[in-house]
Amino acid sequence: MARTLVTGGDGFIGSLLAGALLRRGDDVRVLDRQSSGQGMLEIHGLDSEVDLIRGEVDDPEAVVRAVTGSDSVFHLAAETLVGRAAANPSAAFRANVAGTWNVLEACREAGTGAVVVASSDKAYGPSEVLPYTEEMPLRPASPYEASKAAADVLARSYWTAWGLPVAVTRFANVYGGGDLNGSRLVPELFLAALEGRTAMIRSDGTPERDYLHVSDAVAAYLAVETAVLDGPGSGEALNAGTGKPWSVAQLVSLVGDAAGVDLEARFVGAEESGGEIDRQFVDGTKLAEMTGFRPQVGLDEGLAEAFGWYRDRVDLLSGSKRKATSTPSPDR
Repeated sequence: MARTLVTGGDGFIGSLLAGALLRRGDDVRVLDRQSSGQGMLEIHGLDSEVDLIRGEVDDPEAVVRAVTGSDSVFHLAAETLVGRAAANPSAAFRANVAGTWNVLEACREAGTGAVVVASSDKAYGPSEVLPYTEEMPLRPASPYEASKAAADVLARSYWTAWGLPVAVTRFANVYGGGDLNGSRLVPELFLAALEGRTAMIRSDGTPERDYLHVSDAVAAYLAVETAVLDGPGSGEALNAGTGKPWSVAQLVSLVGDAAGVDLEARFVGAEESGGEIDRQFVDGTKLAEMTGFRPQVGLDEGLAEAFGWYRDRVDLLSGSKRKATSTPSPDR
């Protein structure tokens, strides 16, 4: 039985990835910080099925303890919010850069068989040329983008310098049932629809993003791991997304359709969103040609799934909104 580690595995994407790994028969270990409330593993009923280690990725000892004995490592733990990274860049760099360095070093020392590091399409930075392809240079223009770009380059250097079988993933905006971060756009839109109120969004409604359903994101992670284990993925950066951008205003309308309401949005504080890129979407051809992976969930279908999940857990969603530190924006 393979032992697989997921850092950040008590969060939105990581917990669903852990579930997929359990279903394929892996012995799953999770490294995640102590949650202030219910973690996603508990919400999904998976907490008793994994080996859960509480610790921070910027703590080398915790990372070594988690990595030791792991056949594959999915490194998802990170500061994921653009606004929070801008407000506290030193914390973002500790989590995203130092944390990634700790994971890579532990994997190098342990001889881990496959390492998948979550980068981001934000690492590309603003570009007039779209969609992003993996051959494009990384030109970060904000603390969050820079921290992800640094981790991205660092991870790939471990293949060229030491032969560590590692790949980085540059995914589009991931959404779906299970995202309880009230600072993100999709959860706020659904909560507003369920509460019958106007959604408050830090945007002017025009920014465009590519939206990847969480089930497709999990499938893409597994495809990248296979590519690393089989050889061609090592040292590579791999995009995953639908290749189609949607504006914030369009997303408001689509969420309203999924929820069966006439959803209204109030666009506020757009002048404060200087750390966000205006238009982003990725070309996923490289991953498709390497592994056969292609997204299976269209945006309408994915939003319908998300609405069903949120409708049945509206108390969890509203609780997360109370903890949000900023008005939702187009970025994660």
